[in-house]
Amino acid sequence: MKERVLITGASGFVGYHLVEAALHNNLEVYAAVRGNSQTDHLKHLDIRYINLDYKNPSALKQQLTDINADYIIHAAGVTSARSQAEYDDINAANTHRLAFAAAEVRGNFKKFVLIGSLAAIGPLKSLDGIITEATIPHPVTAYGRSKLLAEEQLRTVKNISYTILRPTAVYGPRDTGIFIFFKQLVKGIEPYIGNNQQKLSFIYVKDVANAAIKALYEGQNETYNLSDGNFYSRYELGNITKQVLSLKTLKFHLPVNFVKIIAAISEKVSSLRNKAAVVNIEKIDELMAVNWSCDNEKAKAELCFYPAYNLQAGLTETLIWYKANKWL
Repeated sequence: MKERVLITGASGFVGYHLVEAALHNNLEVYAAVRGNSQTDHLKHLDIRYINLDYKNPSALKQQLTDINADYIIHAAGVTSARSQAEYDDINAANTHRLAFAAAEVRGNFKKFVLIGSLAAIGPLKSLDGIITEATIPHPVTAYGRSKLLAEEQLRTVKNISYTILRPTAVYGPRDTGIFIFFKQLVKGIEPYIGNNQQKLSFIYVKDVANAAIKALYEGQNETYNLSDGNFYSRYELGNITKQVLSLKTLKFHLPVNFVKIIAAISEKVSSLRNKAAVVNIEKIDELMAVNWSCDNEKAKAELCFYPAYNLQAGLTETLIWYKANKWL
């Protein structure tokens, strides 16, 4: 019989690739999606769906009992919210609720894999150094603080084996985040905030998915940072994109204070509409951070995780997908 994995956030960008990787590795997949989630892009996949009831512990426990999964990959969460409390409830409390229910069900359950974020650690303030698993966390956004809290709360759950993965900036087919920058480049515009030198790190979504599958079987109660093993200048993303798509752009640098004023206005307008601001002052600070260079040696040694894509290879495949699917 096939082993069974429950993947939360399955309709999302990373979740979709997790589902594909799980199926490729001969796992039976239960895809946890919200009732209002778009799932048309999943219809061709041999999976079963479930809408988990995080707010009802007894119902959640019964759902996990019925699924009887061997593994859980928890990728559900939000990257924008109206408050720290909302981030914490969705990203951290739901992680604890799900892990606690899984621990209570026991049965065949073997491993809980949390898809966290390098934002839980935060960037370094100097170009010197590299982020490792031993780096003291200093998250600079509410999102990062909620992802750190999710890690802390998962570690309090007794009688459960877990692995925490902290990918750096993730890109790839179906991403709508970094994709915004690609759209600007296609229009001939190449904007940057300020003039500071930066060290950035990236990881292709397929590498994240493969790391998650490896984490099902290795790395008991451990935490791993994930990157492609390189660091890049702030212009590398744009340079590779222009090369692949044969683009010419107007490169310019926006004053930091001007961008923060725009972000503050965006926050206020979103607040009046009772919506989460996609761009806020914290996000600007994160985008401007000096050093996101990330070490992945621990993941190599203990998970046998060797990224298959550097930024050139991953971006080339991504941009070809965007063009083929008429996103660009």
